[in-house]
Amino acid sequence: MLSITDLSIRLAGRLLIDQSSVQITPGSRVGLVGRNGTGKSTLFKVIRGELAAEHGTVTLPPRWRVGSLAQEAPNGPESLISVVLKADLERDALLHEAEHATDPHRIAEIQTRLVDIDAHSAPARAAAILSGLGFSAADQLRPCAEFSGGWRMRVALAATLFAAPDLLLLDEPTNYLDLEGTLWLEDHLAHYPRTVIVISHDRDLLESSVDQILHLERGKLTLYKGTYSSFEEQRAARELLDAKAVKRQEAERARLQAFVDRFKAKASKARQAQSRVKMLERLKPITALVTEDVREISFPAPEKILSPPIIAVDNASVGYVPASPVLGRVTLRIDNDDRIALLGANGNGKSTLVKLLAGRLAPFSGKVTRADKLSIAYFAQHQLDELNEDASAYDHVRKLMGDAPEAKVRARAGAIGFSGKAADTKAGKLSGGEKARLLLGLATFFGPNMIILDEPTNHLDIDSRGALAEAINEFPGAVIMVSHDRYLIEACADRLWIVADRTVTNYDGDLDEYRRLVLSTRNADPAPRERGAPSEKPQRPKSDNRGSLKKRIAEAEAEIARVSDIIAKIDTALALPDIFTRDPKQAAQLSKARANAADALTRAEEQWLEASAQFDEAAG
Repeated sequence: MLSITDLSIRLAGRLLIDQSSVQITPGSRVGLVGRNGTGKSTLFKVIRGELAAEHGTVTLPPRWRVGSLAQEAPNGPESLISVVLKADLERDALLHEAEHATDPHRIAEIQTRLVDIDAHSAPARAAAILSGLGFSAADQLRPCAEFSGGWRMRVALAATLFAAPDLLLLDEPTNYLDLEGTLWLEDHLAHYPRTVIVISHDRDLLESSVDQILHLERGKLTLYKGTYSSFEEQRAARELLDAKAVKRQEAERARLQAFVDRFKAKASKARQAQSRVKMLERLKPITALVTEDVREISFPAPEKILSPPIIAVDNASVGYVPASPVLGRVTLRIDNDDRIALLGANGNGKSTLVKLLAGRLAPFSGKVTRADKLSIAYFAQHQLDELNEDASAYDHVRKLMGDAPEAKVRARAGAIGFSGKAADTKAGKLSGGEKARLLLGLATFFGPNMIILDEPTNHLDIDSRGALAEAINEFPGAVIMVSHDRYLIEACADRLWIVADRTVTNYDGDLDEYRRLVLSTRNADPAPRERGAPSEKPQRPKSDNRGSLKKRIAEAEAEIARVSDIIAKIDTALALPDIFTRDPKQAAQLSKARANAADALTRAEEQWLEASAQFDEAAG
């Protein structure tokens, strides 16, 4: 059990958690929620032992392994599958020792323990996790260094999940995922066999993957049973009771104080008046309901509604190399009031499509027709890094308003959520959510006809995501969304487009159907055939494909040699004359280990044969 007892945490002079206690039983799946900046990530640091608490304790069972997502993405020449397999430190150490062990009894102990931890199925389990997070079979054999930072963070997540710690701590894990990866992760966490605590602002993850909500508010931790919707209901009922209790207490205080004021000067009532004073002193104040109002998000309306369609694309192809376009045969139409969500795994061309729509990429062929005077606002997460860190929100707004009077500039800064002193805070000191609000306000500053939102919910808390959904629904122009936040899509989108197989098609089903499609595909085929690299690059020529096949052949040959060596050592241990009489249980485990190793050898040989055949075909 994870026990948090009378815990107080102070960071940079600010009290984040104040004398809070909570008990989390083994096997619980807990969603840790609260406004940005309340101390959720800091609590994780205390649980991991990276930060000392000011007061109180955090107690874990002595043999529990605690795992969390690495701060830095893995990098280097090792293949993705190798990085993930090495996350199981015990398995990795045992396999390394098995390569050099010579004592038959120690060999038997090693192989018995490998059977206990199901070591021989590890490559298949690691491949299934990587596949679920969007990596094809070919990708899994490529070096980490070939992938971008976002994709390498997915590898780090895969390694953390593969290690299967007794306590899994995940801090906003969906920030690195597309919708498809998020759907798979929701399903994986819902079936996680040990204890997990996940910090998330994703309503659907909190609805489908956890059975308890740990709420951090005003320095206090409160544990609620059930999913997020159940938490909202329980919290509302609790706040209503608290509000009533506050009123009752205020009335009691007023009654006692009136008695004291009326009779404190009378000698006959002095003792009773003094008693009422003591009662007042003992009457501890109930924390009144404090409404944490969410600053609204609003998008200015366009000056003029344009004649539809505002964009029409006819049989266009687009990409970065004319000989190998990312998307082809694209035919679509966007009208004034469309709310369109783009589905499809990262790397299939969603960013290429929105760049085409925004006019940042010209088509190689086909035709793109835009309405006259069409204005498009484009928001993407990478643009957060383009804000001037030394400039305030006021400075950014002033730059767009030229010689406008001071009052008007301040008013516009306030309209996008930065009023008073907040307008003068430098961008470098803003939180991720505040930067996102600022960038949204700047991108839509002049009232566009169409807004393109590429992962707009990263860094926004749950309430701010709700405010964003309201802003989208109230905006009179068109909106194109790329998001891993299922709640936002379901709340706002009225059309779904799938970007896959190098083209764009309309999807007639809803997100529940799409979820079933994604899970059936990724869970049924943990090591899928070549689906292309997870980046919007042209397909590699045949010579590159042959290089990948040669690497697969070499990997299979190394696995065959490794497993064959393990089998030989097991046979040596089984050949001991007294093994079956001295320790029949160990002999049985060794026999099972040999059978598992033989299955692994068969799989490796099949992979070698398949890769060799494909290599010969490519060479021919």
